[in-house]
Amino acid sequence: MGVPGERTTGGPVGPPVASSAPPAGAADLDLLHAHVAGDRHAFAELFHRHRDRLWAVALRTLGDREEAADALQDALLSAHRAAGRFRGDSAVTTWLHRIVVNACLDRIRRRQAHPTVPLPDGVRDTDSGTGGVEPAAPVQDHDTALVVRQALAELPPEQRAALILVDVQGYPVAEVARILGVAEGTVKSRCARGRARLATQLGHLRPRPTPPQAEPQSTPQRAEPAPTAGPNVPAVTRGNPQSPEGVRSGSGRSRRDVHQEDA
Repeated sequence: MGVPGERTTGGPVGPPVASSAPPAGAADLDLLHAHVAGDRHAFAELFHRHRDRLWAVALRTLGDREEAADALQDALLSAHRAAGRFRGDSAVTTWLHRIVVNACLDRIRRRQAHPTVPLPDGVRDTDSGTGGVEPAAPVQDHDTALVVRQALAELPPEQRAALILVDVQGYPVAEVARILGVAEGTVKSRCARGRARLATQLGHLRPRPTPPQAEPQSTPQRAEPAPTAGPNVPAVTRGNPQSPEGVRSGSGRSRRDVHQEDA
């Protein structure tokens, strides 16, 4: 039986053949090591595993689909080439995020002299090569989303990156500090300054509180006073079952007695 990579016909021994695909449950670090060792499929598997989150970070940071796709492609090329220098002092996903954020910040700094208005997102770009689902805003919120992205674009790049990772993507502050390569206090400070600027620029988007309406007070109904009974007239109220035949006139005699006298 021949050894893998050895020709059985007696020719020279060729380079070892990499496995066709890495194990489906391989850890990120194992995939990276397999890529460094020459596995042609390992890095593709690593990228597909994290592409949606990396694409979302790039898109939210840059606010433009084409810019985000280019930045993500640059970042993945850098990661592909620098995989052998990965020291393992952080998680592989943290390392990938750091490369993507740095690629986005480089593009922001290059275009700051020529600011542009980003188009509203919401359409998946099937030709971008990222393969990720683009985070979309509801149609009725496109105008608001555009205003928010314009306000984010006016923030300093470091503040914008911190806000995108913490407030938009929901990463913990400790993880963002590892991604950006700064202290946790620096992340909190950048987020606080960025939120203060956004609050000033986007204050008009806050809904105004509706003043509480006073509940109408129901007027208590007064009970009608019962008819005042005379000295010889029994009191008859509504609902009194007593028949009015026994009610006498002002002279104190009943109507029957008066008719008898007339007769």
